[in-house]
Amino acid sequence: MSKAAKGEMTIRELAEQTGMTVRNIRAHQTRGLLPPPVVRGRTGYYNEEHAARISLTREMQADGLNLEAIRRVLESGDGGSATEIFDFTRALRAPFEDEVPEIVEADELANVWGAGGTPDPDLMRRAEKLGILRALPDGRIEVISPRLQRAAVALAELGVGPEGALATAERLRRHADGVARAFVELFVKEVWDPFDRAGRPEGEWSKVRESLDRMRPLASDALLAVFQIAMGEAVEKASDRTLRVAARRKPSKRRSKRK
Repeated sequence: MSKAAKGEMTIRELAEQTGMTVRNIRAHQTRGLLPPPVVRGRTGYYNEEHAARISLTREMQADGLNLEAIRRVLESGDGGSATEIFDFTRALRAPFEDEVPEIVEADELANVWGAGGTPDPDLMRRAEKLGILRALPDGRIEVISPRLQRAAVALAELGVGPEGALATAERLRRHADGVARAFVELFVKEVWDPFDRAGRPEGEWSKVRESLDRMRPLASDALLAVFQIAMGEAVEKASDRTLRVAARRKPSKRRSKRK
């Protein structure tokens, strides 16, 4: 049996260091998640790069990636570049806003999404499909966006019924999907594609992540600015129509009573 060089370890020593079983390490090699060991004589030797790869794989699994997705990330780059790719995919998967969901009892939503003290099942299903709410196994409701929930409560106080509020939210979602695609396509075309064609230079990863981070608030600001312009024009047109209709209507004449 040959001796291990400095920093090298057998598969059993790697298993002890990483807390994995020998069987799982071999399974990782079979799936292409772990490079093969250096073989001298009849013994395979691993090093700290193998341990780092196992740690990175675990981190990606904890972040929700399946093994096939992890394999593709690892194949896209070796060593530090694989870490860069993972950090970038994590940034892509990060929530667009930092709004924290709230968990409430079902009857707390009755005033907004139902009648008679209980939420309307059809409205709840539509709200869940939109991503506004999520029913939990214990019967409670996760409010994905408390901001939207507060808007729904305010609309209810103004006399807007739940059907009208939800129908409006559905229309907004359809338009929002198009806006989101526009900004994603802009990032891909102007930032990612040139970087990708250049061979993904290792020193440029930080700039790409910075562009992604900066585009998030810019997208919100640009959308709000355009919406304010569009809202002003829509209100102006609606007010013009209302005034024209009012002008065409003749006021009713009341006969005064003579004493």
